Amino acid sequence: MTKFRLAILDDYQNVAEDFAPWSSLAADGVEVTIFNTPLGSDSAVAAALSDFEVIVAMRERTPFPRQVLEKLPNLKLLVTTGAANAAIDLEAAKENGVVVCGTGGSPTAAPELTWALLLAFTRNLTAEETSLRNGRWQRTVGFELSGKTLGIVGLGKIGHRIAAYGKAFGMEVLAWSQNLTEETAAAAGVRKVSKDELFRKSDVVSLHLRLSERSEGTVGERELRLLGPDGVLVNTSRGPLVDQQALLDALHAGHIRGAALDVYDQEPLPLGHPLLDAPRTVLTPHLGYVTHESYRAFLGGAFEDVRAWLDGSPLRRLA
Repeated sequence: MTKFRLAILDDYQNVAEDFAPWSSLAADGVEVTIFNTPLGSDSAVAAALSDFEVIVAMRERTPFPRQVLEKLPNLKLLVTTGAANAAIDLEAAKENGVVVCGTGGSPTAAPELTWALLLAFTRNLTAEETSLRNGRWQRTVGFELSGKTLGIVGLGKIGHRIAAYGKAFGMEVLAWSQNLTEETAAAAGVRKVSKDELFRKSDVVSLHLRLSERSEGTVGERELRLLGPDGVLVNTSRGPLVDQQALLDALHAGHIRGAALDVYDQEPLPLGHPLLDAPRTVLTPHLGYVTHESYRAFLGGAFEDVRAWLDGSPLRRLA
């Protein structure tokens, strides 16, 4: 007899069963349903998930604001992959009696993708590969990172790794965030500067902030103007850290050299989105955490969370 219904959301690559033994939960009376495509609007999410007691969410792919949580009367456990999820209203979850748990993750997946994006931009790899496959040879001229200045916005765990990558490539590294101290910067071997100085002096600016009300729109028209026509913006953190219209305007007007992006205001990025036609961009579909190692930590951890909750001892509680 079914005791609980469990939904695994947004398994875009159809790999959830490859990274955790979800089918084994049937022995405990858990019926597992896997959703491979986005559910859509808040009302569509609520309608699709109203019968489920347990939900496993993959990062922020499906948001759970108050208006959704209040329409899920059966929900008892919400697991998010990762140790934090800005798309879940934790206070509303508490008020509605929903236990929220997180998982571990990979410390290297996102930094490696960040550097891959930057290198792809500097040597025009996507354009050159397309050109080569169409019978053309050496159509562009790239540029080197050695001797350039890297500005890091947000010197946390990922920012520290990016700083090390920059130094390994012979770059001078600057850093800024609202709470950054001289001691933290010095420990990472970088120089703490003001926000304006970072954007004015950097050849490359890479964003590594958590999304919050305070950090949303950290990069706008002013910052992009300071970055200048030779500057590159890299964002593998969260789309809303950047004013999207200001970025589009800067790209089309040539106010910056270009942008390498893995995250967007709207995900999945729909066909016809203006960024898809923006010049001097390298774009990837939020691949920062999409690795075997990361998925093992995410989905394996989510399975552990469900198993522990069934046993009456929730793990890694966020709410």
